[in-house]
Amino acid sequence: MDDTKKSIILIVDDNFENLQVLGNTLKERGYIPAFAQSGEIALNYLKKKKPDLILLDVMMPEMDGYEVCKILKKNEETKDIPVIFLTAITEIDAVVKGFEYGGVDYVTKPFNVKELMTRISTHLELKNTKEKLLQKVSELELANKTKDRFFSIIGHDLSNLFGSFINLMDIWEVYKEESVESIERSLLSIQNSAERGYSLLVNLLDWSRSQTGKLDFKPEILNLKKIVDENLELLGNNANNKNITLSSFIGESICIFADKNMLNTIIRNLMSNAIKFTPVGGKVEVNSGINKDYVEITISDNGIGIHPEDISKLFKIDVDHKTLGTKNEQGTGIGLILCKEFIEKHNGKIWVESILNKGSNFYVSLPKRNAY
Repeated sequence: MDDTKKSIILIVDDNFENLQVLGNTLKERGYIPAFAQSGEIALNYLKKKKPDLILLDVMMPEMDGYEVCKILKKNEETKDIPVIFLTAITEIDAVVKGFEYGGVDYVTKPFNVKELMTRISTHLELKNTKEKLLQKVSELELANKTKDRFFSIIGHDLSNLFGSFINLMDIWEVYKEESVESIERSLLSIQNSAERGYSLLVNLLDWSRSQTGKLDFKPEILNLKKIVDENLELLGNNANNKNITLSSFIGESICIFADKNMLNTIIRNLMSNAIKFTPVGGKVEVNSGINKDYVEITISDNGIGIHPEDISKLFKIDVDHKTLGTKNEQGTGIGLILCKEFIEKHNGKIWVESILNKGSNFYVSLPKRNAY
C-alpha cells in the first residue's frame, strides 16, 4: 500500500490482546491502527482525529458498541465514518441491531483474517467512491450555479444596460436642439453607458474563456509601473467625472512575472471598483511592496467601505451580491470573481481589508519571478 494513502483504522475493544492482534494484523497490511479500550476513550479520540474506518467491539463496560455507534451517527463530523462491528455475539437480533444503529458490516469472532481484511478494503473503497461522488455532485452544483449566474448577467444586466443606452439615444433625438450643456450631459450619459457595457462584455468574454480553458496563459516579466500607468490613463475619464484623484506609487524598477492580459484585467477591475465606490472628491491609490518572492499590490480608496459580512461574498460566483456605486453606478460582481481566478492562476492571493465609511484596501500578491 502506498504510504501517501495509508488509511487510519480505529480499533475499539476493552480486551488488550484483541487490540494487539488486530493492530499487528492491520500494520502488516499497510494500515495505520489506532486504539481505544473503551467507548469513552474512542469518542474523545474522535474529537481530535478522524479515522477512515472503525472496528468496534459490542460488549464493553459502561458504554457498549451500539451506544458508541449511535453517538457517532448523530454527529455531523463522524456520521460518515464506516463502522464494522467485531464481536463474539452471533444472534441474528444482535446483527440486525448493529445495522440499525448505523454499522456497515458485522464480523464475528474469532474472525478469519483474510475475510476481515477483504471487508475492510471493500468498505474503504466504498467510502472513497462516495466521497468522490459527493465531490463531483458539489462541482456540478457549482457549475450549474455558475451557468445560471452567467445567463442572469447576460439576460438582466446587459438588457438593462442597452435598454438604458437606447433610452438615452431617444432622449437625444428629442432634445438635440437644446442647449450645449444639455447636449453635453446627454452625451456624457451615453458615453458612460457605452463604457460600462464594454467593460462588462470584456469581463464576460474573459470569464467564459477561462471557464472553458480557452484563455491563453503566457506569463512573462513585466514592468508593474507601466501596467498600472496604462490603466490609470484608461480609467482617467471615470475618475474625472467624480473628481477623484488617482495616484500611483509604484517603483520604476518593480517587475512581476505575470500574463499581461490577465494582469491588466486584475488592475483594471480593482481600480474601476475603487472609483465606483469612492465619493466625489475622493482618492484612489495604487501602492506596491516586495515580500520575499512576491510583489504585493495594494489598491486603496477612501470610499464607502464594505460590511464585514459581505466581504466573504465578494469572490463567490454562486452568491448574487451587488452594491450600487456612490453615483448609483451598477455592477455585476463578475469583475472580482475574474480577478480571483486570474490571481490563483498565477499562484497568487487576493484579500480585502475594509472599514465602513472609511474605505477599502484590496491586496494582491503575485510572484516576481517564474514560480511554475
